[in-house]
Amino acid sequence: MINKLNDLNPRTWLKFQKSWFIHNPPPRKKGVLVHPAKFPETMAQEFIEFFTKRGGTVLDPMAGTGSTLVAALRAGRHSYGIELNPKYAGIARKIIADERLALGASVEGLTSKVITGDALLVNDYKLPTLDYVLTSPPYWDMLHAKGSETQKKRRTSSDQDVFYSDDPNDLGNLHDYEEFLAKLVAIYAGLKPLIKEKAYLTVIVKNVKKGGKIYPLAWDLGRELGKVYTLKDEKLWLQDNQRLAPYGLGSAWVSNTFHHYCLQFRNE
Repeated sequence: MINKLNDLNPRTWLKFQKSWFIHNPPPRKKGVLVHPAKFPETMAQEFIEFFTKRGGTVLDPMAGTGSTLVAALRAGRHSYGIELNPKYAGIARKIIADERLALGASVEGLTSKVITGDALLVNDYKLPTLDYVLTSPPYWDMLHAKGSETQKKRRTSSDQDVFYSDDPNDLGNLHDYEEFLAKLVAIYAGLKPLIKEKAYLTVIVKNVKKGGKIYPLAWDLGRELGKVYTLKDEKLWLQDNQRLAPYGLGSAWVSNTFHHYCLQFRNE
């Protein structure tokens, strides 16, 4: 059998096909704690190695502090990232430079470039054809929710950001849900001309609780972006190392939400 998608053996391929997985990442380095929402390089590498072959090209249009690019380096892939916030883009470049130094000669021929800019303007950045897109968007404006325990902790820390930025183009600052969803879909749809035919786009996202109700961001994104790409499947990322909080105890149902949806779209 010729494996056209990746370099994995059948056993590793089969293991990845399970529709859910538990991933409790190692402790985050101090330099990246400043970012309010970062997904782990260890998890990103597993996705990159499944959806690309060695030497392929990966993009994260919302790069943050560079998790996707670090994972791509470790996997032997070229990578590009677009990040609106100059502060995070600078942190990402430093982290990537340190990673390249640690990996040495094995990554000398690999490109890993962070572009400070707006992902809506992706066509201005002269990117190469992409083999894969891996990204996670802001979870609407939930970082502005003052009642969040996580946000309370971040507000008392001098070296951790509460919000992504104060840029009006930052999706995390849009308070109208439908406007946020439309702009998010527009960003991902705008990547379509750059993505190879039959290549994949993975979006790591979760539904949002706000004002006593749930906004089905993952499901809405699947529906709307599924009009541009083919929504092929989902994987559930489960986190079983989080501390439970007594939300609504004795009066109402309020879940502790410790899962994310990893939505797999294909450019068909």
